[in-house]
Amino acid sequence: MNNIFLDTIHGKNTERPPVWFMRQAGRVLPNYRALKENYTFSELMEDPKLAAEVTLMPIYDLGVDAAILFSDILVVPEALGMALKFTEAGPEFGAPLHTFADPVSQLKKDMSKLDHVYAAIDKIIETRPDGKPLIGFCGGLLTTFCFMFRDNVRDITFKNATEFLYKDRKTSEKIIDALAEVSIEYALTQADHGVEAFQLFETYGGLLPEDLYLELFLPASKKILNAVRDKGVPTIYFPKDLGNGIRAIDKDVADFVGIDWRMSLQHARDIVDPEVGLQGNLDPRLLYAPQPEIEKVLNETYLPFGRDNQKWIFNLGHGILPDLPVENVQFVIDWVKSVDWGRK
Repeated sequence: MNNIFLDTIHGKNTERPPVWFMRQAGRVLPNYRALKENYTFSELMEDPKLAAEVTLMPIYDLGVDAAILFSDILVVPEALGMALKFTEAGPEFGAPLHTFADPVSQLKKDMSKLDHVYAAIDKIIETRPDGKPLIGFCGGLLTTFCFMFRDNVRDITFKNATEFLYKDRKTSEKIIDALAEVSIEYALTQADHGVEAFQLFETYGGLLPEDLYLELFLPASKKILNAVRDKGVPTIYFPKDLGNGIRAIDKDVADFVGIDWRMSLQHARDIVDPEVGLQGNLDPRLLYAPQPEIEKVLNETYLPFGRDNQKWIFNLGHGILPDLPVENVQFVIDWVKSVDWGRK
């Protein structure tokens, strides 16, 4: 497949950086909102035809260079036997792990619960436009661990999870191992079904002290990423808010690392293994600004960086926010594709 995203992630020089956005499949798109009037999030995710339609929507509606699978990070805990429900306020598990005397005994693997994801991948590949790659993903281990302990959908401190982690390190490690085992199988099966790249999406990478995250979660994360890469599928690791801890992500961990908006791309480039590419890091909140102000930031910050750095994927420092003006999202994508990057 010939595509600027795949060329970049495989280390080839291109005339411009590729562009795609995390959480591009849905949210701000009028066509997605129209679907949401007739279907719940669960119905969209679990019906392969609908999931494929939503996955490919940004390709048609925005012109991005890659599609990312429309799914949710919490399908992995669901495959470990946890009862997952998506409410209007957010996802919740009926019986969070901290409510059990022996949380590990509650984890009973059933990989068939992920079959709808693989069926969606098959449908996406069958119906996608030529030359448009599909990115697979799963949730980072700390992030999924945190949600498995949450009993209040509005809790973003994840107190139950962090308290348990410090109180019972041994049991926590068993839960992390169980998550990693299912995530590896999940990622490998995505690769078998044809995804051309894979992202490990660690939204809450900054929830713990850097050294504790690297000690507890990086080794298992590396196993997931290496398992996929051994299949010939390039990898992106996005540990949001890990800060200078990203210097630990070398070529033996991942091919690319995602950068959030709290760190400049240039600083990231200075501290990360030069063999590892970068992805990010536009603050999605900038897209609330008037377009002339957005363009000023793009010209002053991103154009010079992109001119001098081939190993870079243009993306946000996290996901698209649900109330961003779609015309501003389109404006940024069009700018990336039309500006003269001055690459030699």
